Amino acid sequence: MSEKVVAQNGAHQPNPALRKHKMTLFTALFMVISLTAGGYFGLEDMVSLSGPGLTILILIFFPFFWSIPQALIAAELGSAMPEEGGYYIWVRRAFGEFWGFQSGWWRTVSCYIDSTLYIILAAAYINVFIPLTPVQNFLVMAVIVVFFTVINLIGIKEVGRVTSALMIFVFITLGIFIVFGALNWQYNPVVPFVPEGQSVMTSLGWGIAFCIWIYSGYESMGTMAGEVSNARKIIPKATLLSVPIVTALYVLPIIFGLGSYGSYYEWSVDYGITFSDIVASWGIPGLVPIFTLGALACFFALYNSYLASASRGYYVLAEDNLSPPILSKLNKRFKTPHIAIISMGVINLILSQFGFATLVVINVLLFMFSYLAWFLAAVVLRVKEPNMERPFRIPFGTKGMVAMVVAPVIICVTALFTNGLDYLIWGCVGLLSGPICYVIFKKMYGGIDGIKVLTKEQKRSVVGLIALILGCLIIGGGLLYLLFYHGYYPYNYY
Repeated sequence: MSEKVVAQNGAHQPNPALRKHKMTLFTALFMVISLTAGGYFGLEDMVSLSGPGLTILILIFFPFFWSIPQALIAAELGSAMPEEGGYYIWVRRAFGEFWGFQSGWWRTVSCYIDSTLYIILAAAYINVFIPLTPVQNFLVMAVIVVFFTVINLIGIKEVGRVTSALMIFVFITLGIFIVFGALNWQYNPVVPFVPEGQSVMTSLGWGIAFCIWIYSGYESMGTMAGEVSNARKIIPKATLLSVPIVTALYVLPIIFGLGSYGSYYEWSVDYGITFSDIVASWGIPGLVPIFTLGALACFFALYNSYLASASRGYYVLAEDNLSPPILSKLNKRFKTPHIAIISMGVINLILSQFGFATLVVINVLLFMFSYLAWFLAAVVLRVKEPNMERPFRIPFGTKGMVAMVVAPVIICVTALFTNGLDYLIWGCVGLLSGPICYVIFKKMYGGIDGIKVLTKEQKRSVVGLIALILGCLIIGGGLLYLLFYHGYYPYNYY
């Protein structure tokens, strides 16, 4: 406890021992882009599942209902509370310790899972050109984890520099793709609007489910705010600027890929046409290796940034006595939470053995519930603390903010029941880890107030949340089973 400063209300203040760095807008912008998108590689399946025209239409308009509300809320709350922990701090301030823990726990677990996916994808791309045995594949993933763990141990400044360099390379490949795509243009990129023989509603369902995932992450930069000396000013700017850039990063390669290659029904990351295959069709020597490196740069940038963001989640929970205290230890030389960073790398390697599909199953519901919590927190804080200093303030009144969050809340709730029965079951299992771990850690470490006993209100919250999750599982599972049984719901998304 000697390193922690405790406020009069019992909440731990940001650890003054954390090393702060001044971050440029350029670096912060690339960090936010990498935490949200990372690049355009991996979008191929959306084209074949939703159809060319609908895919482009959804990618252009979905940000207005999902990305922009996310970015605006993250910018307002991040400017008001530029503290290590981001969304955990925001929800804790609005709803108290229990719900703050749930938001922090769910989002951090989802980030641990999400970051593992990029290691798996990077190894898979390498395996295409250099066939690897299972042991060699694991060693490749281990090298990736160790390399970026070392960068993260040194500090946020170095993480930002490496991420910026990787993202610059990704944007260079995008520029090359647009130029040669235009030179080889021969097809209408919006025809057909949806896949032949597939309804608009089914195609729309695929597209929305995909967009929820690829347009999420604008809040993640806030978890590192305690290590950025100019966070109050720079992070909101970077967050808002990133929205149109991320949208262009997705839309442009699909337009020029379809225009130059066509064959939308063959597009797929698994045994189908990828962006690298489209590049190969142009017959330009040396372009394919460049785009393979571009894909790796995309996955490396995502992993590097998420390792920085997610490791701070458990660090801050440990600071508040809500996870093992060892996770709050700081490296003596670099003043970074080295135990939290290293533990995340180890967990990533363990999770990588479960395979891509299994991890995605658990991931989706975790970040949907955490998003619901901080969307609602933004509204509640407008009511509870109208005079809180907000250097960036969403230019609407409280009623305007309520109207703005309606669409993303509806998207979150809809997503809970539109990803298939397997996703719902395993997602609910992941969600239940939140209240269960809260009870365990509260009794072991005492939480913010240091009292190892749950209050009546906290007990009611635990029981209520477990009942809500089980209700979602029973009701949602029943509806999905009936729809599947009657032939109205033939697929799992993703």
